Amino acid sequence: MIHFRAAVLGHPIEHSLSPLLHNAGYAAIGLSQWSYGRFDCDSQQLSELVDKCDPSFRGFSVTMPCKFEALDYATSVSERAQRIGSANTLVRAENGWYADNTDTEGVRGALEILFSDRGGAVEALKNTRAIVVGAGGTSRPAIWTLGTLGVAEIIVVNRSDRREELEAVLEGESTKISFVGFDANLRSYAQSASVVISTVPSVGVSDYIDDLVHAPVLDVIYDPWPTPLIQHAQKKGVPCIGGHIMLLHQALSQFEQFTGAKAPREAMQKALFDHLFGDK
Repeated sequence: MIHFRAAVLGHPIEHSLSPLLHNAGYAAIGLSQWSYGRFDCDSQQLSELVDKCDPSFRGFSVTMPCKFEALDYATSVSERAQRIGSANTLVRAENGWYADNTDTEGVRGALEILFSDRGGAVEALKNTRAIVVGAGGTSRPAIWTLGTLGVAEIIVVNRSDRREELEAVLEGESTKISFVGFDANLRSYAQSASVVISTVPSVGVSDYIDDLVHAPVLDVIYDPWPTPLIQHAQKKGVPCIGGHIMLLHQALSQFEQFTGAKAPREAMQKALFDHLFGDK
C-alpha cells in the first residue's frame, strides 16, 4: 500500500497539536495510508530537512521560527502568503513546493463564529474600525484578513510604529492602518471598534484588559484557557472567542491541501476540544 505523510516543522515542537488534529482527520474518513508527525527544526535547518524528505511527504505545517524561511524556500507562493510575508503551509507541487498561509482562514473562521454566535455575520465588519493588539508575526494574517473583509480602519496597538512594513500586507486594499501606543486612550478606541483582536501573550495585555473589552474579542492565545482577556469578556457579557478556533480552521485548510479530501471538521474539532478541555 502506498503511504503518504505530512508533518509539522518548527521549534519547540513537542507541544504542537497539529498531529492530533490531522491524525484525527485521517482516522475519521478512513485515510489509513496517511500519517502525520513532527520535526523539530529551526529556520536554518528547514531547507535541508525538507530536501531530504522522500516523495511520500505531501505537505508540512510550519510554525515559528520557520515561517519566513518556508516562504523563501518555496518554488511557488500564494498571493496571501506573499502579502503576509510568511508561510505556515508547504504543499508538494510538481516542480517543488507551494507555500500558503492558512492562518488567514484561521482568523476568518474564528471571526465568522464570533459574529454568527451573536446573530450577525462577519460581513458586518465592512466599513468599520478594528483593533489589533501587537505587530508581530501573528498580527499579519489578522491584518490581511480584516483588509479582505473590507474593514475601513485598523488601529494597531504596539510599543513601536511598524506602519511601513504592515501597510504592505494591505496592498491593494482600501483599509487604512494606524498605530497607537499602550498609553493611548484604548477604552475610547475599543468603544468605537467592531472587534478587538489580541495577538500577544496574555502578559502583554494584562494591564489593559478593562479598556479593551468594549467590543467583541478574539484572543489568539488558547493555552492556558480561558485567558485573562477572555475571562474578563465573559464576565462582562462581551462576545469572545479563542485561538483554538483559529488553530482548527487553519488546519482544516491544510488537511484539504495535503490530501485533496474534504476535512472532517466535526471529528477534528472533537479531538481538539477533548484534548484541551476534557470535561471542563
